[in-house]
Amino acid sequence: MELNVTLDKVARAAGVSSSTVSRIINGTANVSAAKRENVLRIMSQLNYQPNVLARGLARGRTMGIGVLTQDISSPFYGSTLRGIESALLGSGYHPIFISGHWHLEAIDFLLSRRVDGIIVLGGGVPDLRLQEVAHRLPMVVLGRSIPGLEGQCLRLDNVAGAFEATRHLLELGHERIAHIAGEPSHRDAQDRLEGYKAALRAAKLPFNPELAQGGDFCEAAGFLATTRLVEGRSLFSAIFAANDQMAYGARLALHRKGLRVPEDISLVGFDDLPTSMYTTPPLTTVQQPVEEMGHAAAQGVLRLLRGERAEVRRMETRLVIRESTVQRRSS
Repeated sequence: MELNVTLDKVARAAGVSSSTVSRIINGTANVSAAKRENVLRIMSQLNYQPNVLARGLARGRTMGIGVLTQDISSPFYGSTLRGIESALLGSGYHPIFISGHWHLEAIDFLLSRRVDGIIVLGGGVPDLRLQEVAHRLPMVVLGRSIPGLEGQCLRLDNVAGAFEATRHLLELGHERIAHIAGEPSHRDAQDRLEGYKAALRAAKLPFNPELAQGGDFCEAAGFLATTRLVEGRSLFSAIFAANDQMAYGARLALHRKGLRVPEDISLVGFDDLPTSMYTTPPLTTVQQPVEEMGHAAAQGVLRLLRGERAEVRRMETRLVIRESTVQRRSS
């Protein structure tokens, strides 16, 4: 098989000009169906691979979509990235992933690479900076609402999801429910804390600050927060963690302290990661359509690149009840 087959060689074999082959590849040639089929057949026979980057540059594009994520190693973001990849498949655009850890340098790096669009997955890049970027190129933001860019922001109803998780525990008779919150500056963490508080208010129960522990969405934070709860003065019979990873850490801390889930402490997470159905016991959690969210964000950027509206929409959560929650035992 010959390598590096050129466009000129395809043109000579097909008996047409190089510009005609180029227009057929780009879908702009005004030629007969027979001529088009002949050129495509020759391309296949010679195994000709069009230079996608060169074609993009000829149109003033790099064919790259920058994806700024908080932590590329997170299983949550892994599912989101799969959704982005599936939406871009066959579009000619390719994702360029960078783990930002909320640093401005990451978004500057993507801009320096002249990407054609950007998808921002949460994080802490200031609103003003994202507004500036959105005036330079198409951008969709997942998990945040940026003033003036609401139509390009894909939001999940975190408040409602946290409300349902807490209400589930309340309906099981739990009144002293602890909460392990996420990163304080993260909008998801703020909304989930608010949903937890709203459920307590609806049940006419007071919010106890001693039962609300800070975290950062990682397993270690869940472990440390739960250890503090168990060693503290306030009694509790259930824990609502702001994400599944912290719930995993909480489960280990309870085990280390000789407490059983759910017999002694009921436990609820948020995300419904693929591994949550395989924990011991399987974790009750709030499901969010993570892969679908990534897919929708990428489709939104593609629409912006075509000069259309992003048309991203608010997505809903669903409580998935498994075996980590039970009716509260009588004292």
